Amino acid sequence: MQASLRCGAQTRNGETCRAPALRGKARCRMHGGAWGSGAPFGNSNAIKHGFFTGEAIEERKLVRAVLTEAEDLLRELSTRRRC
Repeated sequence: MQASLRCGAQTRNGETCRAPALRGKARCRMHGGAWGSGAPFGNSNAIKHGFFTGEAIEERKLVRAVLTEAEDLLRELSTRRRC
């Protein structure tokens, strides 16, 4: 038991976990070494809202570019009126 590999996962207090790693794994049962731990395959939770789809990212880039152009135009117009 004393010679077994340790988990090494970072705990909440910033130290490393001192529990023994499971046989054939790099982590203990509490930090992902147990069978069935972790996110499900396919991770359907990540695509539920569609915020990170390619289409949504392109739309945000377009909106950001339009806003930047509008801000530049407003700055240019305000400096022309002062002169």
